[in-house]
Amino acid sequence: MKTDAATQTDIDALTALNRDYIHSVQHGDARRFDEILAEDFLCSNPDGSLVDRAAFLAQTARPVTINGLATDDVRVRILGDVAIIHARTSYTTANGEERNGRYIDVWARRDGKWLAVSAHVTR
Repeated sequence: MKTDAATQTDIDALTALNRDYIHSVQHGDARRFDEILAEDFLCSNPDGSLVDRAAFLAQTARPVTINGLATDDVRVRILGDVAIIHARTSYTTANGEERNGRYIDVWARRDGKWLAVSAHVTR
């Protein structure tokens, strides 16, 4: 069983990683994703496609078509060496429409480091 301090440290680390993840989506930062995605990462995209790490990095490197990506209702749940982050997003499309979505990211502690292993995005 973890101490409260260790759990808070993990929550702080995962909260920072979540901010990095969202910042990387907004700014097309494939380099940062390369650092925080597990080798076996998979993502369910809003269009229903399932992409592996390489395809996700490639889609991240394309020009970003949304603006003002922000999160709220962020919930970090730690289950041993696995963490689940649920959150709501808001953003503006290229043609100025205000939209909302949700995502679930799953993180695993591997060799003492949290890595994203799975993502599911809805819009």
